[in-house]
Amino acid sequence: MNTKATELINAVGAMVIEEKQFLTDLDAAIGDGDHGINMARGFEAVKTKLAGAPEGDVGAALKLVGMTLISTVGGAAGPLYGTAFLRAAGAAQGKELVDEETAQKMLEAAVGGIKERGKATRGEKTILDALEPATEAFAQAREDGKTMLECLEAAQNAAAAGVEHTKTIIATKGRASYLGERSIGHQDPGATSTTLMLQTLYRQLAEKQEG
Repeated sequence: MNTKATELINAVGAMVIEEKQFLTDLDAAIGDGDHGINMARGFEAVKTKLAGAPEGDVGAALKLVGMTLISTVGGAAGPLYGTAFLRAAGAAQGKELVDEETAQKMLEAAVGGIKERGKATRGEKTILDALEPATEAFAQAREDGKTMLECLEAAQNAAAAGVEHTKTIIATKGRASYLGERSIGHQDPGATSTTLMLQTLYRQLAEKQEG
């Protein structure tokens, strides 16, 4: 993956900002109604900080993202996403390019960080319901000898299926857990934003490859 890390991060950030209202509306149905607003604020800050950061080290760029999200994004999303990016940064430390093996390690590290920070597991209507199946799909595609783009395609498809699954389960974490069975029928905002990020990464790399 020879696309600059900052270019990909900025693409993800632009998508989050563009989908701010959509993500906020999803959260308004079962949460605090601020997921999109908070995430957009975080990635606005990321964009500003990345503008002055040196290119080269993927891990350093991701660490900057993680620390910025923790300090600027409110609610549960800041610590969870921030931890995910910080753990991924550790797996990519010193890397100028990310290959399939490193990408898998980054995803696995992000999942581990969210599980530890959020004390969560898959099936509780959270980010993990998209990110964990996406990570597994990426790993399986890599084991099957697929390219980076094909691995990401498998990951984004698994994440999207995970979002659909969140509509069928009861939330047991965060504000949404207060609704009990009334949370059924609504997709999880965090799982959705995670899936949108993976879809953005896939689209960016696909466009680069076509170009």
